[in-house]
Amino acid sequence: MTVAQSAEPDPAFLGVERSIGGRFWSLRPVDERLVRGLAQRHGLPDMVARVLGARGVAIEDAPAYLAPSLRAAMPDPHVLLDMAAAADRLAAAVRAGERIAVFGDYDVDGATSTALLIRYLRAVGAPPLAHIPDRRREGYGPNVPALERLAREGAAVVVTVDCGTTAFGPLDAAAGLGLDVIVLDHHAAEPRLPRARAVVNPNRMDQTPGLGQLAACGVTFLALVALNRALREAGHFAQRAEPDLIALLDLVALGTVCDVVPLTGLNRAFVTQGLKVMARRANPGLRALADAAGVAERIDAWHLGFLIGPRINAAGRIGQADAGARLLSTEDPGEAAALAARLDTDNTDRKAIEAEVLADATARLDAAGDSRAVLLAAGEGWHPGVVGLVAGRLRERYNRPVCIVAMDGGIGTGSGRSIPQVDLGAAVVEARRAGLLMSGGGHRMAAGFTVAEDRLGDLEAFLEGHVADRLDGPPVATLALDGALAPGGAGVELAAALERLGPYGAGNPEPMIALRDVRVARSDVVGENHVRCFLTGPDGGRLSAIAFRCAEEPLGRVLLERSGVPLHLAGVLRVNRWQGREDPQFRIEDAAPAWGGAGGPAA
Repeated sequence: MTVAQSAEPDPAFLGVERSIGGRFWSLRPVDERLVRGLAQRHGLPDMVARVLGARGVAIEDAPAYLAPSLRAAMPDPHVLLDMAAAADRLAAAVRAGERIAVFGDYDVDGATSTALLIRYLRAVGAPPLAHIPDRRREGYGPNVPALERLAREGAAVVVTVDCGTTAFGPLDAAAGLGLDVIVLDHHAAEPRLPRARAVVNPNRMDQTPGLGQLAACGVTFLALVALNRALREAGHFAQRAEPDLIALLDLVALGTVCDVVPLTGLNRAFVTQGLKVMARRANPGLRALADAAGVAERIDAWHLGFLIGPRINAAGRIGQADAGARLLSTEDPGEAAALAARLDTDNTDRKAIEAEVLADATARLDAAGDSRAVLLAAGEGWHPGVVGLVAGRLRERYNRPVCIVAMDGGIGTGSGRSIPQVDLGAAVVEARRAGLLMSGGGHRMAAGFTVAEDRLGDLEAFLEGHVADRLDGPPVATLALDGALAPGGAGVELAAALERLGPYGAGNPEPMIALRDVRVARSDVVGENHVRCFLTGPDGGRLSAIAFRCAEEPLGRVLLERSGVPLHLAGVLRVNRWQGREDPQFRIEDAAPAWGGAGGPAA
């Protein structure tokens, strides 16, 4: 059964004010009348109704939430400024046989956006040129030498995807080369826009709000819908079959999940439908990459974010920058298998490089103390391809914005990851406008920049002042939970019911549930430092569990000790599918002694 929420619940859920992971446990607030109404009207388990209520789902909206419809969520693409100009110019290029080039970014969002355009334009008889910049040699976004090369190769139109909104100099140069540039982006914009035929970006400052949470691949898909409509109206499909746009949603799902944009509204519909498309395994590249990652079961958002996406990112970080886009756009199974194997190797190498930079950066930050609102560390020789990943891990460790900078010859390539209270992308844009950066941009939770070594101190001081002014004291690491269960109540039926509330990710967090007063009956280390456990509860129930990458961390040590001391465990309940069987499995994220740790007696 679930733990009922009283009218005035203890602010420390189960008395845990500081867990083994250093977090304060809180219970998500929810209207108990709404929970009862959801459960009764729709026949939902109490825990499922509680999760829906805590996420603000009204009784009448529950059916649509449980079965997201792309048709219902899809806007008219022309609500985005410049969309008509972008679609008309691209349609004219397709009809006239002009050469189109795609200039993408090297991350998953950029690779999927690039592959979307390549696949669509190939299907309408206009196979494009494509360019993904090398992270170390070219940096982020459009650059003049690459644009000059595309012009020499015959491009008349260049579409930048997941980049271009602040590329003022390069796009001025593109206009001088006679290139018509169309920007499809989602990053934070400035009041002025670059010189381009169209700048389609839901985060333009003059854009009506409503679609600002889209990833670039979502913006690109809307552009393809508009382009398809323009080609249809021009009679382009009189002698040619229209492309199946729905079949491209597997790429949209992948890019949306991996860019960590909120999985709400249209994004949630994109990912829900995209996962259904992905289940067909029709894209040779995605099929080969899933095989290389060892994903034999049905792919969900977790697989995209933690197994498939990192392998594509590895190409842009330390490998051949365009390998991900090539993999996702190829129709050749042999080429797909070779590229997937290369990306798998790159990902293994990336893990080793990341571990080295992480250890060095952690030591530097620990030595500097933890009194700052923003943490910044820079190191000569650090690989620029892993600084974002390291920043993300350290953001989790310190619960504050973190920027990691790889220095090389007096120039630093930096990447930052933020916490919900701080819009890091806006801070970086302001730092660039203040003359502290050579380039920079991003969105709320992530940003990238280039900085001269002699401006590092000024940048750190600027970010510290910018962020400290927006925080009301040091941020407290809080783990929000949806309720508590005994192991006997955590069955496969409930796990399957909770699956229906997905896809989970940013903006739609997976339900975090506490297992109360459990003991670790058996535990061991499996795989890459994962701890596998078998839990027992006071109700006599048993449950298998796993905690990832923690064998050498405090959480892992507590689980491996098997001291018999009762614990409260926090984590997510999932269906474990293996060889045709379905069993419940609990993924442990945190723990506390059952007497509440530093927080006093348990509730």
